[in-house]
Amino acid sequence: MDEAAKKVPLHTKIVGGLIAGAVIGGTLNSVMGASNPRLVFIADQITNPIGQLFLRLLLLLVIPLVFSSLVNGVAGLGDLRRIGRIGIKSLVYTLIISAISVVIGLTLANTIRPGKRIAPEIAAQLEARYSKDAAEKVTTATAPKESDAPLLKVVKTIVPTNVFYSVGRETPDMLGLMFFAVFLGACLTMVPKETAAPLLSVLEAVFAATEVAIGVIMRLAPYAVFCLLFTMTARFGFGLLASLGWFVTTVLLGLAIHMFVVYSASVAFLSRINPIEFFKRIRTVMITAFSTSSSNATLPTALRVSEENLGVPRDINSFVLTVGATANQNGTALYEGVTVLFLAQLAGVDLSLGQQLMVVYLAILGGIGTAGVPSGSIPFIIVVLSQIGVNPALIAIILGVDRILDMCRTVLNVTGDLTIATYVARSEGAVLMRETPKPADVDL
Repeated sequence: MDEAAKKVPLHTKIVGGLIAGAVIGGTLNSVMGASNPRLVFIADQITNPIGQLFLRLLLLLVIPLVFSSLVNGVAGLGDLRRIGRIGIKSLVYTLIISAISVVIGLTLANTIRPGKRIAPEIAAQLEARYSKDAAEKVTTATAPKESDAPLLKVVKTIVPTNVFYSVGRETPDMLGLMFFAVFLGACLTMVPKETAAPLLSVLEAVFAATEVAIGVIMRLAPYAVFCLLFTMTARFGFGLLASLGWFVTTVLLGLAIHMFVVYSASVAFLSRINPIEFFKRIRTVMITAFSTSSSNATLPTALRVSEENLGVPRDINSFVLTVGATANQNGTALYEGVTVLFLAQLAGVDLSLGQQLMVVYLAILGGIGTAGVPSGSIPFIIVVLSQIGVNPALIAIILGVDRILDMCRTVLNVTGDLTIATYVARSEGAVLMRETPKPADVDL
């Protein structure tokens, strides 16, 4: 019996914790009433502290995770002077396509407004509990100083004078940290490899240790999700969960648009290959990505399929796909953008255009900073929520559906890597899809 329990996948346990916490908390809310002293005691003194412990453990790892991953990801581009055109093309394509993915997500979130599709009384309770404190934080963080010109304000917001002070605050300055990490990573590509190697090795070790730590913490996720959802539904009842369907629909619709519209246009006009044939030939890669939910685990299959089925030369293949598995995460960027806006709407916080542009910037870099780490986008989203003044505890609402959405966005991530590879190969004069793929590579 114990052996069978150990074999239950983590995502199944998380969903189980989500359902159990929501059902028990919501039922007690209906039967006892939200103001019942016993229910209030359980929620405030037992389940909420346990849930907050889980959230704080994730927050504890955000700084080392983002910094080590970003520096290694940017430095992994290699010496740009040597890589030349291939490196520049890959980088520019990644930034543009990632920006498009986030814009799609934010556009859908602003149009569908999944965070607003809940009962008015539930929204009122949430707004009363979260929005006042959140609004104060947003005002404090975004109110420009009278003496600062707009451009100077942007410079001061993005470029820190002391990165250690920036990350040492209760709410870390992620914009400053990311700018420093990207700048340092770019500089490391310009120094001799033997000089950069020690620092990169240390950061790789930090990243590996952080990845293990996140794995350990995520083992607590089923119980933490139970406590967080119990607390939420005990206070607000079942009406709160009605918005989850709209959230999932918004994310999946965004992923589908990016996959079949943006990627199809890219391979048709930039790679000059038939989109239907392209998707047919990479079917194995897409299925592997969906089943493993890991760009890194899918990389060996992607390398083989890209060379054999798409005709991408090996030298371009190895560089673009290897870097892409870390740095090109369109699906993650889109998901983070939708999630942040969804939870902001749920908390009653209306983000201005400037704040949403900041979310675009953070989500693009966050796609790099959380790449390859299971559930790595969760701690990143928590910090972004804090950055814009939304209570991070609201992240509990989406943890139960994160796994299936993770599988879907990983498919988008690895497909994006292959679109980059075909674009770069075509621009370098390679002839793509010259041979008919082997039947085994097309159908499983």
